[in-house]
Amino acid sequence: MDILFILIPLSVVMALVVLVGLWWAVYHGQFEDIEDEGKRILEDEQ
Repeated sequence: MDILFILIPLSVVMALVVLVGLWWAVYHGQFEDIEDEGKRILEDEQ
């Protein structure tokens, strides 16, 4: 039962870290052009 006092705050902190990371990615343009990136991988650049 005592482990819950550690696991619950730890899970809340981890969820906040994920949300902050997602927020950063969205507002720094990481998801701007996802379709062309898939095509770029398939193109042969020689």
